[in-house]
Amino acid sequence: MEQIHQKLFQGDIQGVSKLVQEELDKGTSVKEILEEGLIAGMKRVGEDFKENKIFVPEVMIAAKAMQTGVKILEPLLVSAGIKPVGKVAIGTVQGDLHDIGKNLVAMMFKGAGFEVIDFGIDVAPEKFVNAVANDGAQIVAMSALLTTSMPSMKKTIDALKEAGVADKSKTIIGGAPVTQEYANQIGADGYASDAASGVDKIKQLLGV
Repeated sequence: MEQIHQKLFQGDIQGVSKLVQEELDKGTSVKEILEEGLIAGMKRVGEDFKENKIFVPEVMIAAKAMQTGVKILEPLLVSAGIKPVGKVAIGTVQGDLHDIGKNLVAMMFKGAGFEVIDFGIDVAPEKFVNAVANDGAQIVAMSALLTTSMPSMKKTIDALKEAGVADKSKTIIGGAPVTQEYANQIGADGYASDAASGVDKIKQLLGV
């Protein structure tokens, strides 16, 4: 498992694939490989990112290596009865086309064992509402890089309330101009200043 951590940390896609397959061939359980190998490795990446020991490019490379390992395990996860930690709908809000930060957060959520519905950019409030109402999303994660698009976050929260599904999900917001004060102002359940903190926050919100 320590080798998987190391290869994942280095962003060595082939190395992670090889080690995951070797562990499967040895009879190591899918759950152990996923939780103690891949997710634990990605947690270390997140902690180092939070402490500014590594930066966005390194995290994205590590996340790609993680996803490669997960793809090998995916066919076996269902048969092993392993369910995601939770389901997150994520997107850059309506009126905003920036997605680098949002992509990083989505990767970190996946790396922490969450199922992620990524709507991309310029996401209308109705899409988030549908994700909660019809797809069972427990977390609505919204990103904005423009101050002019930040009001879309409040519109989405209001839309969730109007649709009667606000009590079925928690909302978290983030992005360069976004603050905890703004989250309080619009009634968001959480705020995170970076991707790793976002993982901690949604775990806290869901109690997992």
